[in-house]
Amino acid sequence: MARCVKPLTEQQIRASFVNCSRGEAKRLPVPRELADVPWEHLDFLGWHDLGAPDRTYLVAEREGDPVGITLRFASQQRGYRHRSMCALCLTTHPGDGVSLMAAAKTGAAGRQGNTVGTYICTDLACSLYVRGRKPVAPGGRMEESLTLDEQIARTRTNLFAFIDRLSA
Repeated sequence: MARCVKPLTEQQIRASFVNCSRGEAKRLPVPRELADVPWEHLDFLGWHDLGAPDRTYLVAEREGDPVGITLRFASQQRGYRHRSMCALCLTTHPGDGVSLMAAAKTGAAGRQGNTVGTYICTDLACSLYVRGRKPVAPGGRMEESLTLDEQIARTRTNLFAFIDRLSA
C-alpha cells in the first residue's frame, strides 16, 4: 500500500521549510483545522495563503521527515481555452486548473533570487485526483495500466525530483 503523509502539527510544519528563513516560516499561515485534514489520502499537504494570493505552500514526508517548500504562482493564465498537465500527478485541467509555480532555491542561490518552476494543479489536490477522490473534467485522468500504488509512487517521485532541484 502506498505511503501517505503522517499527520503533522503546526510546529512540525513550520520547522519543515527548506527554502525560506526561519522567520518567514514562523510568519507564514498554516491551515487552521489540521485535525480535519484527510491525511490518509494525501501524499503532501498543500495550501494557499489567503492573505497573499500569489503564494502557496507544500509539505511532504520524505524518509520519515517533513519537507516543506514555499511557492509562488509564476504566471496566471486566466481565461485561456487550453488544457494543461500537472507535472506531479499527470492530471490535465482546462483553463487555469494547472499553474506554473516557482520555488526559491535553497541557500545562497535562493537568497540571490534563483528559482525553479514546475506546473502543478492550481488547487494542490494532486493526491485526491490520483486516488479518484476529487472529480476532474472529462479527460482529466487518462486510463493507465499502472496500479494505483504505482501512480501514487510516480506522483511522489515527481514531487521529490522537483524538491531536489531546489538544492541542485
